[in-house]
Amino acid sequence: MAQALAASETRRGTPELVALLDAAAQSAKAHVLGLTGPPGVGKSTLTHTLVQRARAAGETIAVLAVDPSSRRTGGALLGDRARIQTDPEDRGVFVRSMAARDRLGGLSDDAVAAMVLLRAVYDRVIVETVGVGQSEADIDLVADTVVLCIQPGSGDSLQFMKAGVMELPDIIVITKADMADIARRAAADVSGALSLNGTSGAWRVPVVRVSAASGEGLDVLDAAITEHRAHLAQAGRRSARRAAQEERWVEEAIRVRFGTEGLKAVRGLSERGGPFAREAAFAARLTRS
Repeated sequence: MAQALAASETRRGTPELVALLDAAAQSAKAHVLGLTGPPGVGKSTLTHTLVQRARAAGETIAVLAVDPSSRRTGGALLGDRARIQTDPEDRGVFVRSMAARDRLGGLSDDAVAAMVLLRAVYDRVIVETVGVGQSEADIDLVADTVVLCIQPGSGDSLQFMKAGVMELPDIIVITKADMADIARRAAADVSGALSLNGTSGAWRVPVVRVSAASGEGLDVLDAAITEHRAHLAQAGRRSARRAAQEERWVEEAIRVRFGTEGLKAVRGLSERGGPFAREAAFAARLTRS
């Protein structure tokens, strides 16, 4: 698996890798859980707990943890795995850290291919995004079930309504539920924002208070995930969701590739005038070419 993931980054576009990824996409095995939320909300700690519970249930599990990259140096700490403690001898767990590099949205350019490979092999896959703000929504590209983690005291109903990412989750988790009254207030605010935003479709987004440290709410979260899996299994919802994701993968890949090629084409060119005049001149050159 490690070799396949490395090849997905270093041999991108080769016929052999394309064939492997398409075969993996057609052989999806795992349910993919996407964890997203702001920095410090406790995503990695929750991931660790979910890994332990999956292994205790006899399920194999893989984690794809995406870390932010420095805009200045390009480096990434890849520190998520420091909170995910696993037995090195346990071949039922696989953890892969990945740098977001220069991509916004919470994932990296290679995350989709990595998820497809992991999904074809393991029983469960968790994709943990970088810390997101109000609008990063890439997790919807890869997850069957999107879990948005919210920290107590992080806002009121109006603040949650402003967050574009609130339109995406299938489950909302209020972390650090041991903060008692503050956690209950956060859950009420989120529930209020959801009711004001309205609901679409047959699924009602549950709000679950969880403490990974004490174990509070973990059984409720497991039940919510299981219920959403059952919901997707009805009326072809999972197939429709994954088909829509695949269409978006193609669109995103083309946008990224040709955006990168465009930057290469204009790099080193000199144009007179202000930044908008130079942008227009570069665009005209690319259009002509």
